[in-house]
Amino acid sequence: MKITFCGAAGEVTGSQHLIECGELKILLDCGLFQGRRAESRVKNQQFLHKPGALDAVILSHAHIDHCGNLPSLYGEGFRGPIFCTNATADIAAVMLDDSAKIQEEDAAHLNKRKGKGEPQIQPLYTRKEAQATVRLFEGLKYDVWRQIFPDLRIRFREAGHILGSAITELEFQEKGETRRLVFTGDLGRRSMPLLRDPELVNGCDILITESTYGNKVHAPAVDIKGDLERLIKRAAATQGKIIIPAFSLGRTQQLVYFLNEMSNAGTIPTIPVFVDSPLSNRLTQVFRDHPDVFDEEVQHTLKTDKDPFDFPSLTYVLTPDESKALNQRPGPFVVIAASGMCESGRVLHHLKHGVEDPKNTIVILGFQAEHTLGRRIRDKQPFLKILDREYKLKAQVELLEGLSGHADVNDFRWWFDHMAQTTGIGRAYLVHGEPDSLLGLSQVLRDYCDEEPIVPVRGKPYEV
Repeated sequence: MKITFCGAAGEVTGSQHLIECGELKILLDCGLFQGRRAESRVKNQQFLHKPGALDAVILSHAHIDHCGNLPSLYGEGFRGPIFCTNATADIAAVMLDDSAKIQEEDAAHLNKRKGKGEPQIQPLYTRKEAQATVRLFEGLKYDVWRQIFPDLRIRFREAGHILGSAITELEFQEKGETRRLVFTGDLGRRSMPLLRDPELVNGCDILITESTYGNKVHAPAVDIKGDLERLIKRAAATQGKIIIPAFSLGRTQQLVYFLNEMSNAGTIPTIPVFVDSPLSNRLTQVFRDHPDVFDEEVQHTLKTDKDPFDFPSLTYVLTPDESKALNQRPGPFVVIAASGMCESGRVLHHLKHGVEDPKNTIVILGFQAEHTLGRRIRDKQPFLKILDREYKLKAQVELLEGLSGHADVNDFRWWFDHMAQTTGIGRAYLVHGEPDSLLGLSQVLRDYCDEEPIVPVRGKPYEV
């Protein structure tokens, strides 16, 4: 068996891992590289393998850094099946369509600046290619083995990261022996709202594990409800606005679920709440379509509340005109809008109209990458450049850090310990992490693994 790590090797985007066993060529994930535009485009265009020679793709979940380059794979000749859970298939269909729309709009915008006779920039892929890619999805149930090729069977287990996310167990037949490989995808946390906890799986010959927060301990998610209650009561008293930049997938639905719980319990004042993101609206409908994968608490809630993503004071904003009208609306109210790091989307307009009013509050949820507007707000820089104009930051800034969907070091220890206590862990590869987290988790994993854990180099093949 040979494994080549084609992405998320020493970094946190572009998840893509090629497994070659006998004649089989299987790709785990096919995510977009995200970062500096020119560098990312080269990586996204140039595969380190031949897409047309792949037998199948196995998709762990629908975040864009794990599924977002599938249409490019299709464009380069891939026509095999893409195996994933049913919820992932539905979410990825929405995410890929949105990503393709952005690719087309970005190319059109850049081409307007081109001089006469200059070559036109082509989108990385089109909505037509995204739609064709979606037709290759084959949704599988959790916890059921599926023989996808004579020498390979797979089973998806709950990863607890986002709706539909999966840990993948792969069992290859090689030279009369069974080789067992486990791929975490992105491993989730225990006791998070909406989602079931990650499932424990038995040991394996080969482990490929993410490491995003492998050297961190998260704050408890339950603290978020208390913080939201405090902030909403303050906004009601001061007639201020609460602006919450939030990712459309996962984070927005968690916030709405919390607010729904508090609304049902009567613990917060009744002030208007707006979800101002067309993508969030589409994805929330997918959540409604898959109630079977929610945790026990949500299953209990559904007995008395048919829609945990709606309550009387909540409005899902649909049109651009409705969004713009919020900028003239007096407080108090809450607006949740994409993007989560304030780099694009409708949230920029809400920030532009809200940052200079000390009655308002900007809520920053968790990690903000360097050089983003979200990071500058988090750092409380006195002046902020928003849509090419500078504004004074007079609004209050609140940091709420309990909603990360990634396992922390304690979750990893719990999960690794079960593997070690069953059939053990042979060789382990750590991916999807920055240097400090990779190093931190490799030191943890060393206690559970037969061999020294490996942080692979992108493009280098490893014989197993």
